Order: sequence, then structure tokens, then C-alpha cells
Amino acid sequence: MAVGQENEEGYNRDMGKLLGPVCRQCRREGIKLMLKGNRCETAKCPMEKQNRNKPPGMHSWRRGRGSDYGVRLREKQKVKRYYGVLEKQFRIYFSEAERQKANTGQALLALLERRLDNVVYKMNMTNSRKDARQMIAHGHIKVNGHKVDIVSYLVKQGDKITVRDSEKTKKMIQANIEVDPNAPVQPWLQVNNAAMEGTVVSMPTRDDVQIPVEEQLIVEFCSR
Repeated sequence: MAVGQENEEGYNRDMGKLLGPVCRQCRREGIKLMLKGNRCETAKCPMEKQNRNKPPGMHSWRRGRGSDYGVRLREKQKVKRYYGVLEKQFRIYFSEAERQKANTGQALLALLERRLDNVVYKMNMTNSRKDARQMIAHGHIKVNGHKVDIVSYLVKQGDKITVRDSEKTKKMIQANIEVDPNAPVQPWLQVNNAAMEGTVVSMPTRDDVQIPVEEQLIVEFCSR
């Protein structure tokens, strides 16, 4: 692949990010990864169309279950794409999870749940994790009163997430909240939509992961 060129997964080697059609990722994994937020819940989602809900590629109808290696690889790729992390980042999270006393697979998922972009998304401040990453990178989000522009920042119990005191920022977030003002909030987060703020009241558990995943398969893959 030439420098700066995208591969079939949409990964750009120079920019270090996924730039291809995100709907291909959902089709490849066979489930909705909610990469476009609320649009994924509409009839416009390719996964809702009978002729587009198959893996990308002209020979997708020939594909079988796959090898044991392939099944474990797909489980890892599914989680990476859901949370929007690249391979190097994912390996760092896995190494950290291995050092913890808890179950490695569950510790890995808990670390990914604690990412600031995931927290901002689950607080209903944005319509997708991609939007949350952009908002954080542009300095719209504060943690405990301090601006944090690192999307991979890991929140801790007691952390308070607020927004920048700017009319533009508040209008943008209010518009996102109004898309689904009654969106359910997970028990480890306490959210005040009126004040546009939230608090991490506890650490996320395995039950808080909203994507169907067999984390043991990921552990087996990464421990080879």
C-alpha cells in the first residue's frame, strides 16, 4: 500500500485513523456498532437493508463460519471499532488489564468504558463517539473544572464532567440532548441534562457494556 493510501478497512497509514465508510465496519462485524449515532436506528442504516446487511466484498455469500483464529480476530475487531481505538491503543489497554487482579477480559472492557469519549457519548452530549472525540479534542469538555482534550483520558469515580462556559458549546450540546432527551443513562453515571454535566458515581462493570461480546475470545487472541 502506498504512503497515505487507505486499505480495505479504511485505515490511513499516515494519519493513523479510520477514514473509510463506517457502515462497512458494521457490515463486516455483522452487528450495529452505532458509529453514526441515531442514524443507525433509522431505516437508512445499511444493516436494515436486506441487500446490504452482508459483509462487504463481492463474494460475501460464500463465506462460512471461519477458523478459530478468524472468530477470535473478529471479536477483537468488533470491540476496537465499537470504541474507536486502533491496534496499538488496544494492546496498551490489554496489557493494563492483564496487570489487574480482576478477570482480564472484564478489566479490558471496563477500561474501554472509562474512556472520556465513551463517557461523553453515554451522557447524551453527542450523537456518536466520533462526535464526542471531536468535541473533546476541540476543548469543549472539562473534568473536575479543568479542560481535558485527550479523548482516551480514563475517568475515575467521583469525576465531574462539565462543558466549556461558551454559548456556542452549550447550544451545540443542547441540540444533541434534544435529539433524545429521555435517553436512558447507565447506573454508573449521574447526569443533569439541564446543567449539562454529569458525575461518575461508580466504576463500570461487565453489565454496563452494551455490545454483545465474548471477551474470553479476545483474551485468547491477544495472549497467543
